[in-house]
Amino acid sequence: MNLSILIPLLNEEESLKELYAWIIKVMQSNNYSYEIIFVDDGSTDDSWQIIEGFSNENPNVKGIRFMKNFGKSQALHAGFAKAKGDVIITMDADLQDSPDEIPELYEMIINQKFDLVSGWKKKRYDSVVAKNLPSKLFNWAARKTSGVELNDFNCGLKAYKNVVVKNIEVSGEMHRYIPVLAKNAGFAKIGEKVVIHQARKYGETKFGMERFINGFLDLITIWFLSRFGKRPMHLFGAMGSLMFIIGFLSAGYIGVSKLFHMYNGMKYSLVTNNPWFYIALTTMILGTQLFLAGFLGEIILRTKNNEERYKVSREVNF
Repeated sequence: MNLSILIPLLNEEESLKELYAWIIKVMQSNNYSYEIIFVDDGSTDDSWQIIEGFSNENPNVKGIRFMKNFGKSQALHAGFAKAKGDVIITMDADLQDSPDEIPELYEMIINQKFDLVSGWKKKRYDSVVAKNLPSKLFNWAARKTSGVELNDFNCGLKAYKNVVVKNIEVSGEMHRYIPVLAKNAGFAKIGEKVVIHQARKYGETKFGMERFINGFLDLITIWFLSRFGKRPMHLFGAMGSLMFIIGFLSAGYIGVSKLFHMYNGMKYSLVTNNPWFYIALTTMILGTQLFLAGFLGEIILRTKNNEERYKVSREVNF
């Protein structure tokens, strides 16, 4: 199978028929073998009924319905697990991503041998203050932190080799950082393509300003996980040991200093009257706690059970 088109969605009943017809037109004009996977992330409108209608008339259309809204990352994770195409294309359901971009994205994966190609909405039709400027700041921070040179991490239109999506773990709200996850998994050839960004035709965006705050927090998380996720003891254990040693040596110095003054008949004060003693003691306690945090992290890492982070209520054509 040439292509799997993966579309996560939430309450997009107005745009689905137009999007479906557009994708089918592109598939037929290029003679692709394909599947379209709609993942309904807990819609409360008629989105699922429309998807079932598509699946009844076209066996290449498949659907997954969540019991409630679990988030875009979970929707992508569920779709990635089911996708069978040589190339997987992800796109949003709001018609802001153009299916006409699919042939070029497919060609870049198949012929130019990219592992992943991310869309770049160079010209945007969103609010400058509410979305464009925060997005530029967010993308700059992501580039500097991750080392992945992309201009638009958050673009929903991306293309992947099948092997890439089968070897990355998308959780939480990490869908923004799939290129970083791919790089950390060993897929180094990551490209970018300027794509058309269309103004939203129906409804309102499902994402507010809080997504940028969450995005920066996730960026810190993914930086930590990429460097220490497999070895938390290397960070917490090292920091804890260093702090404990500093505190222990400081406390020892205070004690030896008092004994020296006592032995030589010099004026001295109680150790507990010395504020540096409490600083040293606090440093030792914090060092011990950090060391224990690293130790517990190692135990959790070795015993964790990878449970599903979403619940599926319906599937069609799988």
